[in-house]
Amino acid sequence: MSLFQPLILPNGSRIPNRIAKAAMEENMADADHAPSADLLRLYQAWAEGGAGLIITGNVMVDARAMTGAGGVVLEDERHLDRFEAWARTGRAQGAALWMQINHPGRQMPAALGQPTLAPSAVALDLGRQSGLFAMPREMDEADILDVQRRFVATARLAERAGFSGVEIHAAHGYLLSQFLSPLSNRRQDRWGGSLPNRARLLLDIVRGVRASVAPGFAVAVKLNSADFQRGGFSPEDARAVVALLAPLGVDLVELSGGSYEAPAMLGSARDERTLAREAYFLSFAREIAQAATLPLMVTGGIRRRAVAQQVLDSDMAMVGIATALAIAPDLPRQWAQGRDPAPQLRPITWSNKPLAATAHMAAVKHQLQRLASARPTRPGVSPLWALLGSQWEAWRQASRYRRWVSARDTGPALRTV
Repeated sequence: MSLFQPLILPNGSRIPNRIAKAAMEENMADADHAPSADLLRLYQAWAEGGAGLIITGNVMVDARAMTGAGGVVLEDERHLDRFEAWARTGRAQGAALWMQINHPGRQMPAALGQPTLAPSAVALDLGRQSGLFAMPREMDEADILDVQRRFVATARLAERAGFSGVEIHAAHGYLLSQFLSPLSNRRQDRWGGSLPNRARLLLDIVRGVRASVAPGFAVAVKLNSADFQRGGFSPEDARAVVALLAPLGVDLVELSGGSYEAPAMLGSARDERTLAREAYFLSFAREIAQAATLPLMVTGGIRRRAVAQQVLDSDMAMVGIATALAIAPDLPRQWAQGRDPAPQLRPITWSNKPLAATAHMAAVKHQLQRLASARPTRPGVSPLWALLGSQWEAWRQASRYRRWVSARDTGPALRTV
């Protein structure tokens, strides 16, 4: 199977090739937490780069629950025209454009000043960085049903705006991933305990989204192949959840791994032996593929064409690429022309893994910011320099966000859909 062979999804929609731009958190919202002009310029670069599928960075389903202060929010009709412009930009060259929709749960920075919710009152364990995140409040039934409603409402709005699908984020330690993990979900009610109970919220959201959008609108799920923590969400759990998703009209499952506590999605986990230099999660994905009846995609460290082809040859339907496309947004086009670059950031060998992961994300954001301003990328940027710059920007954005959410709470509410 070729990287440039089209993929027909279960719902009948077509993706022109097997290369996906996987989600990266851009933190490029405008003053209204809608898509900014910079964000549109960034997606223009990816649209022109040749990927068959472009998955956005986090779009939040609740303005009070953010993964970062500069994040985009879509919870009602406010500024829908800016989302329409985003959709037109991303789809202009023929790629499918999916909006990744998310709720952070306990992985929301304390600096944002908002109450933090989670399945159970279990704080993040990040060592010396633990204080950056507040102790969460255990969600009650009303909280859970509100989150479910919000995911469905955001998916409907994404369809109205012209996106071709949504990806429901249930990986990387965010809220739906927290429900799936027995380490963060210690509930004894119908939302906790057994795996079917821990998966209930994700499954209910998928059912609600699928029932609320057109058949040709893609519905995907991002799922951890494992969370790389003892006693946590395991590859066996992932295989079982994929089987539960199969009859619900899901068009694709993207397999990744890790969380803020064990950032395997950035090439670093508590058990380093489980990770290869590229295609970190392929060995787990192969096991899941043996029982899967729907298309799978693997994301994590892929930057060379030969490795991307190896992923496809391992019964995967698509290859997800993130960091390499932050450095070289036209990488798919270069591969199609017979060239074979392997974009790579400056290595980070710090012993503090959570801090190293934060520096990696900062170095990626540095590339995205340069692309958004039509400047060449700088893969050799100092991780420390990128981290300091990112922390300053996060502080500035957090101050702006607190003012924005306070003013917004006193204004008139708008109808969703």
